[in-house]
Amino acid sequence: MNMREISRRTMLAAGTCALVATALAPKPASARAETGVSAKSEETIRKYYRAWEKKDWGSLDALLAHDFTFSSAAGDDHIPTSTFKAQCWDTQSPYIERFDLLRVFAEGSEALVMYICHIRDGKTFRNVEYLRLKDDKVEAIECYFGATAGYPTAVDAK
Repeated sequence: MNMREISRRTMLAAGTCALVATALAPKPASARAETGVSAKSEETIRKYYRAWEKKDWGSLDALLAHDFTFSSAAGDDHIPTSTFKAQCWDTQSPYIERFDLLRVFAEGSEALVMYICHIRDGKTFRNVEYLRLKDDKVEAIECYFGATAGYPTAVDAK
């Protein structure tokens, strides 16, 4: 094996060239372009959670698409607005004080929202919800509950 000595100056020059080549190389095309949440979609999402805080069914209902569905691990499988109101809103909204939206990730008309929900007596729970938006309305929500025994609800925490 023939070893050749290389000076530090040569190594630094080679390293600099490699860095420049890497920076100038074209980026590979992505199969799906990631986009941020549009201002209108983010406004719709924030209004949805504010309606829960204000206990304002009229405002929340106005944000729901006519074919809205809700799904969760609590046995809710694409339930319509009327069932969502009876099973979720009517039983949970009296206990909710506020939401801290930790993350809102969106691509096109889809969003993932991670939040901490603050309920009466200072208790909290964390959920992630997948929202599908259509024409500035919430078309569907899938709720994924945080890591507690069973599924956490404001009612269970009384």
